[in-house]
Amino acid sequence: MALEIITLPLGPMENNTYLAADLDTREAVVIDPSFGSETVLSEASARGWKLTGIWLTHAHFDHIAGIQTLVNALQPGALLVGLHPADLPLYQESGGARAFGLHLPPGPEPSILFTHKQALSVGRQTLRVLNTPGHTPGHVVFYSADTGAALCGDLIFFHSVGRTDLPGGDSEALLESIRSQIFTLPPATRLLCGHGPETTVAEEAQNNPFF
Repeated sequence: MALEIITLPLGPMENNTYLAADLDTREAVVIDPSFGSETVLSEASARGWKLTGIWLTHAHFDHIAGIQTLVNALQPGALLVGLHPADLPLYQESGGARAFGLHLPPGPEPSILFTHKQALSVGRQTLRVLNTPGHTPGHVVFYSADTGAALCGDLIFFHSVGRTDLPGGDSEALLESIRSQIFTLPPATRLLCGHGPETTVAEEAQNNPFF
């Protein structure tokens, strides 16, 4: 069976947190857990999925806010946290939460440091890490060729792109990341964004006003 990906809009910023599971092994990972990640635990339990990891597209506070909820609910060390090393300083500063008047407890030290084109496993399913700096220095995308889907974080949205006005943002790098890592994927590839509706490579290559 292919990878199943569930979208869970969570929190005041309507973040799309994702559950990705191998339906044969019932193993699952959480991508970008946001505020209200109790919902993630409920969904996984209802489906009989075992959570094995947390993968972060980047370290902004709204994409990491649910980590502690998940970690506290499971046995210590049960969830392996993955992040690109270029976003470690942001992660260690709670994702910039203080600049927005928020306080987040520090998350566990990442045990997986992503590299470009690294293969990641969910059960027997494989996804590739695509390094896509611009929104943050260590932003990544997770691509499943078998499923025809890319989990894009805040790199690209339906007819829009990620903001680059926060510390570490780089508009030229972001646009180049989209051109080189997203628009080179098969046109029918689903783009599962960090906020808002999903889209496709073909739709954005043809109609995104930033290009």
